Amino acid sequence: QVQPVESGGGLVQAGGSLRLSCAASGRTFSTYVMGWFRQAPGKEREFVAAITWRGGNTFYTNSVKGRFTISRDNAKNTVYLQMNSLKPEDTAVYYCAASIRIGTIPSRVDHYDYWGQGTQVTVSS
Repeated sequence: QVQPVESGGGLVQAGGSLRLSCAASGRTFSTYVMGWFRQAPGKEREFVAAITWRGGNTFYTNSVKGRFTISRDNAKNTVYLQMNSLKPEDTAVYYCAASIRIGTIPSRVDHYDYWGQGTQVTVSS
C-alpha cells in the first residue's frame, strides 16, 4: 500500500499563492503516477495535475496551466503543487492520490488506487 498525506492548505486572497505537499509512505517504489484532484461543494472530484514518479512527466487541466506547477522529490517521497495567481474558483478540498498501475490515464479519478484525506484551499475575492 501507499499512504499519501496532504498538507499546506489554507485561506488566501485572490492573486495569492499556496504550496501543497503530499508525503507518500509505504510501498512508494511501486508508484507510477501521483496526482492532485480537487472537489468543491456540490461538484464532482476533478483532475488538477499529475506527475509520473520516475520520468517526471507532467499533466495539467487547462484551467490551471500557467498558474500551477507540480513537482516531485523522490528522495523525500513527496509531491508538491505550487499554486500561483489563485482565483476564488480554485476553492476546494484538494486531494493527493497515487496510482500503482502501468497505463494509468493521469486525469482519470478511477485510475488511482490510494487517496489522502484532503486539505482545504479557500481563495477569497
